[in-house]
Amino acid sequence: MHSHGVEIQMENEPSSGSGPQPGSQQDSQPGNVPPLTDLATLINNLDQDRAWLLEQIDRGRWPELRLDLAALERELGQLLVRAGERLEGDGRRI
Repeated sequence: MHSHGVEIQMENEPSSGSGPQPGSQQDSQPGNVPPLTDLATLINNLDQDRAWLLEQIDRGRWPELRLDLAALERELGQLLVRAGERLEGDGRRI
């Protein structure tokens, strides 16, 4: 994404849950892989954030960044679909 020298203030942002944060005690062990349920929750939270971003774009917010934000939203959507498919392949449903 290209920087246009515009500071974005995020109002009415969706909450992304209160799961473990990077650097937390649970995440500090080397080779510690989060449980699949935490990954499913993360994917769902990111998808909610993606949907919120799309809604903001559709409402005309940040017109000078519309093309970059739309590209970001599409890429994030594709990434989340692939991640969800991988989790399903591991025997878990999101």
